[in-house]
Amino acid sequence: MNRVLLVFTLVMLSAVVQTQQPLLTRLDHLVYATPDLQLGIDAIEKRLGVKATPGGQHPGLGTRNALVALGPTSYLEIIGPDPEQPKPTGPRRFGIDDLKAPRIVRWVVKSSELAAVKAKADKAGVTLGAVASGSRKRPDGVVLAWHYTDPATVVADGLVPFFIDWGTSPHPAVTAAKGATLVQLRAEHPDAVNVQKKLDQLGLELKVSQASAPAIIATIDSPRGRIDLR
Repeated sequence: MNRVLLVFTLVMLSAVVQTQQPLLTRLDHLVYATPDLQLGIDAIEKRLGVKATPGGQHPGLGTRNALVALGPTSYLEIIGPDPEQPKPTGPRRFGIDDLKAPRIVRWVVKSSELAAVKAKADKAGVTLGAVASGSRKRPDGVVLAWHYTDPATVVADGLVPFFIDWGTSPHPAVTAAKGATLVQLRAEHPDAVNVQKKLDQLGLELKVSQASAPAIIATIDSPRGRIDLR
């Protein structure tokens, strides 16, 4: 009986993973925000058994990051305050200044047609940020540049993603620490029905379940085994 149950569980899990393949292919990265960058790096190394690669500074924003690859073109971005930059005049992105512990706060989707994505969202009544540009310098001196829908616009507590286009820049996953693989992504929210509707309008197959607080949950295969990261 236990063997039958095990086989059934594996079949069901395989079906879930296969159903999410289009979503995972479109996912660019997960934003794991932390009140202290080293604290975030240590937390991920403890959970996954992978030490993040230094990413670089975000000039003028008061933050820097470290990265763990989750696939060939997806990664986990650990982002926190940069002690080498002056504190910005306004709050740092992703609510970093108010965080008490590290957590996944946003997810980001690839797109080479940002204007069209924003127009589609506007038509559906889903607010995305204006298309803007950003850049950072890797520790090896390579400058990465991108365009994105402004992440300062937060919809549904961050469960509606922002979108990014790396253009001709090398994708950050290429040089990020290896050893982890994203196998599933899901979310929770107190108003799950309305959040699910917004995601469906954007053509995103992220499953949202009812819960007391918003959360993004990533299931990751790692040297420490399969873990759920929030």
